[in-house]
Amino acid sequence: MLVYRGQVDPGLALDLPTLRGSFAFPIKYGYASVGCVEAAGPEVTRLEIGDLVFVHHPHQTAYVVADSAAILVPPRTEPEAAVLLANLETAVNIILDAHVSVGDRVIVFGQGVVGLLLTQVLKRSGARTVIAVDPVVRRREAALLVGADAAIEPGPSLVEQVKALTDGAGADIAIEVSGNPAALDLAIDGLRFQGTIVAASWYGTKPVTLHLGGAFHRNRLRIVSSQVSHIDPALGPSWTRERRLQTAIDLLPKLKIRELITHRFSIAEARDAYEMLDEHPEEAIQVVFRYV
Repeated sequence: MLVYRGQVDPGLALDLPTLRGSFAFPIKYGYASVGCVEAAGPEVTRLEIGDLVFVHHPHQTAYVVADSAAILVPPRTEPEAAVLLANLETAVNIILDAHVSVGDRVIVFGQGVVGLLLTQVLKRSGARTVIAVDPVVRRREAALLVGADAAIEPGPSLVEQVKALTDGAGADIAIEVSGNPAALDLAIDGLRFQGTIVAASWYGTKPVTLHLGGAFHRNRLRIVSSQVSHIDPALGPSWTRERRLQTAIDLLPKLKIRELITHRFSIAEARDAYEMLDEHPEEAIQVVFRYV
């Protein structure tokens, strides 16, 4: 939506070889495509005609890519679930950057699709308490459905509620995936002494103002950035991109994913889909396009 709304610096380099144009219009964008292999060159031995694959590729009815770019989807995985593989890999990377430990109490700001995947994986990573924060009722309900221990609205009473849910101490980790810069200030106030904030949202050109003179300073808090293009060097060489991807693939059939898809449009209805997301974001969690 940042790209759709023109909230990205047009001079920022595109970060996938399949993208075309620039962050100024016109742009061929998107990076979550699932389809069947229809044809293959003579040197392709890893894939067969009919295989279901995921490709980091823009919205397009058909395309040709190197076989190394096609990720084989596990058997019995539904195509719609596989569409969220990129988002799921992002969620795994956020947890690696957060260095979540068994028993940690974590706040997740934002329960869009990445936040809801993150909430599920956190519970599988040993987090004792996962508190979901989102202003939209539908998304808070979804957070509870996928395993959050509590789902609360952002607002004046947030810190008090977080303290009540964490034995008065505050959370160990706060993860910001709402895309709203104001959530970072709430994250600061909800943390315990020497807690960590993981900023995983992409704000584009939206300005970010933080109040660092109070709890942030006195409580020796730490803010780290998480972005899926790289893995925390502190985890190397044990964690590689291949291991992270395989972890996400293994998680696909174990999580509630189809429950996150609220709208389906044909690719011919793409304009309607984007207008709905832009004007009524509270109505949707995940939208998918269908080509057949």
